[in-house]
Amino acid sequence: MGQAAKVLQLFRTLHRTRQQVFKNDARALEAARIKINEEFKCNKSETSPKKIEELIKIGSDVELILRTSVIQGIHTDHNTLKLVPRKDLLIENVPYCDTPTQKQ
Repeated sequence: MGQAAKVLQLFRTLHRTRQQVFKNDARALEAARIKINEEFKCNKSETSPKKIEELIKIGSDVELILRTSVIQGIHTDHNTLKLVPRKDLLIENVPYCDTPTQKQ
């Protein structure tokens, strides 16, 4: 896949992720849209293949962090937030042990 196609695919993926992560939050959706578009416009004239690959890697990392680490919070009271995790963020509960034992 050519670099132009990779850049376009990343642009679309970031916007799809933005729509999923900030669903029902018009202000966050708009702020993320502006930031994504701004960053792509800022680097629009980049011609160095090495720099473009680096920027693609950064964009992919940002998309991964958004998709796997961001949880929406809704103000329900003066000092209270209601967290709204997406289904893809919920994982199986792994038992935790404060004092691990060594395997024999």
